[in-house]
Amino acid sequence: MRTFILSILLLMAAYTGRTQATDIYNYSFIDIDGNKVEMSQFKGKKILIVNVASKCGFTHQYKELQELHEKYGDKVALIGFPCNQFMGQEPKEEEEIKAFCQKNYGVEFLMASKIDVSGRDQHPIYLWLTSEQLNGVEDSKVAWNFQKYLLDEEGKYVKFFKPKVSPMDEEITKEL
Repeated sequence: MRTFILSILLLMAAYTGRTQATDIYNYSFIDIDGNKVEMSQFKGKKILIVNVASKCGFTHQYKELQELHEKYGDKVALIGFPCNQFMGQEPKEEEEIKAFCQKNYGVEFLMASKIDVSGRDQHPIYLWLTSEQLNGVEDSKVAWNFQKYLLDEEGKYVKFFKPKVSPMDEEITKEL
């Protein structure tokens, strides 16, 4: 399925005469409450995308993600994408995920509905994030929960941070 979607996107880019990366602002997702969110609404802000899970050794990073949101929210849109692909570490449904995050970590940043970040059913945003042909910078593989992807104010891919990199680590905050 990933290959099929990638082929279609590349054909569309070729047909329109575009030889560079596709635009993240053409993508959308469903938030944790079931509402459609257009990526274009984040124009002018950096975007930090993180795949999250509630039963992971890195789940404590929700606290620092919220801290990052509170400190830099005027400059960066933070979006958490729950995913159950790594050892079943996000088995909850959206309502339970939302309640867990709010109760345990006071999460107020934007949360998406649960998605796949790799494989046959990979969400198109993650296909863009992990494909050099689409993002124009590099291929990557989502290694585990809490991998972070940073986009600049124009929606261009900047870099990714491995799961072990804490959200408030200087490696991330210096980019914000």
